[in-house]
Amino acid sequence: MKEFKTILTDYINRRRYQRLQPLAALIDMDGTLYDSMGNHAEAWKRICDEEGLTVTRDEFFMYEGMTGAQTIDLIMQRCRNRHASSEECEALYRRKTEIFKELPPVNPMAGAKALTDLMKEVGMRRVLVTGSGQNSLLNRLEADYPGVFLPGMRVTSRDVTHGKPHPEPYIRGMQLAGVTPSQAIAIENAPLGVKSAATAGAFTVGVVTGPVPRTDLEAAGAAVVFDSMEECAEAFPQLLYEMLTL
Repeated sequence: MKEFKTILTDYINRRRYQRLQPLAALIDMDGTLYDSMGNHAEAWKRICDEEGLTVTRDEFFMYEGMTGAQTIDLIMQRCRNRHASSEECEALYRRKTEIFKELPPVNPMAGAKALTDLMKEVGMRRVLVTGSGQNSLLNRLEADYPGVFLPGMRVTSRDVTHGKPHPEPYIRGMQLAGVTPSQAIAIENAPLGVKSAATAGAFTVGVVTGPVPRTDLEAAGAAVVFDSMEECAEAFPQLLYEMLTL
């Protein structure tokens, strides 16, 4: 990997920013804060099997970040050559949520609490930016990450018209944080989320936490990629230092 200073200089020149100010952190949830993508993929696979829709389990790692309705519509177009109705989207997502709740509970991602605690300690504004609308995890955030996300500092599938990879979720996140793109760092583990954040103009950190290779995160627009959340947490202080002293 290139040294951070080189990466940051290249990024600033490419974006034509005057400088980077790490004032806000925009953080994905599934696969980033929680080791939950395996359960999501399993729940999607089961609901598709029930409906006679031919899918593979691993493909859902590539759809991470889309809203539930987007995912259902994508599968319906591919398998049945038509768009899903709003009634189908609602019913199938409700069933998918039921299956997810029946699976073993997921754990916080190793390294994620250390990273978010650091962000809180240095005074970065933290905003959750997730394509999910499932309360089973959203309601756990304060217990697992106490004080990290202040009231109102969340963007979920309920808050956007266009889910990831559209930039709207991260644009909304920047608005909540009161920052410009050059003042935001995004943390993402999926190509669609990386593309969303990068298109919105945030300095986007990709983290490999599942079967999606780092090359896919880089191709989607990640400025830097770490091989785990633990590695990201360990390197983050140096990344911030280089941003502030560049």
